Parts: sequence; C-alpha cells; structure tokens
Amino acid sequence: MQRFTTLLSLLIVGVATAMQAQIPAPKPAPELKKVGVFWAGHWTYEGEYKAGPLGPGGKITGELTGEMILGGFFIEFRWTEKGAAGETHGLEIDKYDPVKQNYLTSEYHDDGSTASGAYTFNGNTCAYKGKFVVGGKQYMAKNTIVFAADLMSYTSKGEISADGKTWALWWEEKYIRDRPGPKT
Repeated sequence: MQRFTTLLSLLIVGVATAMQAQIPAPKPAPELKKVGVFWAGHWTYEGEYKAGPLGPGGKITGELTGEMILGGFFIEFRWTEKGAAGETHGLEIDKYDPVKQNYLTSEYHDDGSTASGAYTFNGNTCAYKGKFVVGGKQYMAKNTIVFAADLMSYTSKGEISADGKTWALWWEEKYIRDRPGPKT
C-alpha cells in the first residue's frame, strides 16, 4: 500500500509539473509598455499650485523618475518636490486594466494624502480623473497632460473639486525629460 501511495504521489507531481510547463508565462499588456515610452525616465519640472481649498498655492520645482517594475506589469513613479510648503515626496504605481481598457493609478504622499483614479490616452494627450484624499477630506481631481511630439517634454494642468460639479484650476506644470525612456 505504501508503494502505491508513493507511486501515486510521484505521478501527481509529474503530471502537475508537466501541466505547469505547458502554461505560458504571463506577459505585461502591450499597452503598459507603450505608456513606459511616454513616462519612463528622469524628469525635472516646475510649475505653480493655485490658491484654493488646499492652501495659498505658490511656485514649485521637482524631479520625477518613472520606471517599469515587477517584470513590466507596472510603472512606478517617485518624486521630490520643493515649494512654499517645503520639500515633499511621493510614490505612484500604475497598471493597465484590460477589462476597462484604461490605466489605474494609486499615489501615496509623505503627508499621508492619497490619490487614486484612472487615465486614458488619445494620441499624445492623457486624461486623468480620480479622487484625492488629504486631511481626512476627499476631493475630485482631473488632469490633462499633453506630450510633445518627441516625448521629451509635457505640460500638465490639474483641476480640483469638492463636489464634482464646480472645478477650479489646481496646478500648471511643465516637465522636461533628461533621460529617455525605453523604445517599443
């Protein structure tokens, strides 16, 4: 009986191993690789936050690095920004959602605030909609990003709303890439 159990166990392990070898390894969505061409690399930026529900606003400068991570299934951004409020840092991780055919994003800031939402591309223009939570209060946010034809710069214009109906300009920024991202 013990021989039979051992033989059966070996047979099960052998079949499972053979089946696993036949399952192709998952690959990142090609749409995410395309986004890497837009955003991967090192960027510097400057801009201005507008006075509004989150404070008086003011000029800012910063650095942002985007890179593909975890086998190319996600893109990660890390940034450092300096402005009237001092130096801040953040982390963002994006992925492609093949069901909704958009990109999902989650942000984390060193003041405890978070943002989440989705964006789509139309040519060199990216449109984002989501929510931003800061100080225990939720705001709606939207952002339009327009990349230059050579993908070495882009402009970003963000808007904020407390109710999703009335929108106010939140920021305007200009980004310059000094290290290109990957080619497709």
